[in-house]
Amino acid sequence: MILEILETGDVPFSLTAAFANHYELRTSAALDRETTAEYNVSIVATDWGRARLSARESVSVRIADVNDNAPRFTQAAYSMSVSENEAGAVRIGSVKATDADAGANGRVRYALVREEGEERPAVSVDAESGAVSVVRPLDYEEVRAVEVTVRAADGGSPPRSATALLRVLVRDENDNAPVVLHPPADGGAALGELVPRRARAGYLVAKVVAVDADAGQNAWLCYELAKATEPGLFRVGLHSGEVRTARAVGERDAARHRLVVLVRDRGRPPRSASATLAVALADGFSEGHLRASEEAPAAEPDGRLTLYLSVCLACVSALFVAGAAAAVAAKVRRARRGEPGTLPTFPQSAADSSAGSLPRSYVYDVRLAAGTVNSEFRFLGPLLPCFPAGLPQGAAEQRSSLSFGSFPHSLFLDSFHVMLF
Repeated sequence: MILEILETGDVPFSLTAAFANHYELRTSAALDRETTAEYNVSIVATDWGRARLSARESVSVRIADVNDNAPRFTQAAYSMSVSENEAGAVRIGSVKATDADAGANGRVRYALVREEGEERPAVSVDAESGAVSVVRPLDYEEVRAVEVTVRAADGGSPPRSATALLRVLVRDENDNAPVVLHPPADGGAALGELVPRRARAGYLVAKVVAVDADAGQNAWLCYELAKATEPGLFRVGLHSGEVRTARAVGERDAARHRLVVLVRDRGRPPRSASATLAVALADGFSEGHLRASEEAPAAEPDGRLTLYLSVCLACVSALFVAGAAAAVAAKVRRARRGEPGTLPTFPQSAADSSAGSLPRSYVYDVRLAAGTVNSEFRFLGPLLPCFPAGLPQGAAEQRSSLSFGSFPHSLFLDSFHVMLF
């Protein structure tokens, strides 16, 4: 008898003979339940007779599941948002993870990952559904965003898990009213602002300064004059908060004025605050004070930065002057060294000499003999000056005239004896 499996596809099974008329069905390849959970194997038995007879039987093979797959989140990071001051237990979204395994191996449960000693986070995740909720109100001015890690684990043994990042953004609400910084609300500016009687239109009286702790449109502030003793005398900048005169101050205007400036944000609904200014009209202001008040205030320079810049500029200027002086001195020194020395002037003939009976081209020597007081003047020869190399043309002619003067060479003086007393 022959047993064989009908090839009805890629069936990872085979028949192996165990002993007489007994066969074993074995796997011939690895099985994956997530790919094929069940197989129908058809087995045919055929005898060895002259007219072969056969029988057919189908065997259903179901693949048992093992925990070989970890849960997988649909997103690596989830981003959600919630309005500040939202009441607790408000659902803001959900996370989702799937497991390809079956039964307990594919049942996913969710939880937040918390470090030891960490306080309880402001959000929670439902263990079964993955719904994300806010457990307490959040304040945008204190917390802009909350980040937590969500873990999804299956029920297999051992369990497999995966994590994803959950980020909850806090939306700002207009829950803060503007706060006026100047003038102070404690009456520090009770004396008020002084305005000269001769102030022209546009004279700067005061500036209202306010801030809002909210963000975005909720923190945009606008100013308006809500109440005034004379509404047409003063105006307020819509975005600057500067209080200026709308027209020139007249003699008939009241001496004291009370202004109420309203500061309002652009939130929904808008919130507002008010500032009160006391203005007094006075005489005796100088023209310089009036011009300075009417002009826009200039930004004050940084004193320390100005000092540093001045010192650096002085150092650079000193170095430049020193370098220029050194360069000029060096140039003058080189120019002086390069000029030729001045040559001495000698007479052309004996007539040019004004002292002595002999020309200056002759020198004399005095000798005293031993044991006598006589002195002897003896002619030595002409004195020729030593000129440096590169003698100019005029100096060469002068030397020639000195060597060969107008006196005849026959003139010879042997000696003179002079009695010394």
